[in-house]
Amino acid sequence: MPKAFALRDLSEDRSGSGGGVVSTRDLIEYIAKALVDHPEQVRVSEIEGEKTSVIELSVAKEDLGKVIGKQGRTAKAIRVILGAASAKLKKHSVLEIIE
Repeated sequence: MPKAFALRDLSEDRSGSGGGVVSTRDLIEYIAKALVDHPEQVRVSEIEGEKTSVIELSVAKEDLGKVIGKQGRTAKAIRVILGAASAKLKKHSVLEIIE
């Protein structure tokens, strides 16, 4: 069972002020690994364009349903979190779940 999520777990705080920045790629990887049965097979890559970043998430075939969820609800929730984190970083990111 994964521990509770805290942004400080992912942040690289170099200033000592407690306000570290989390990359959206790391955030998606953390969430996906917490959801699946085979976290070692989670692969996250980021393709950065001029205005948009595309984050590609790949999981084991048997874990695909856990990441997508019933009627896509889990995937939609992950995308909402990604959107909020991206807005905080003043950029736009899109999540692609690779089958």
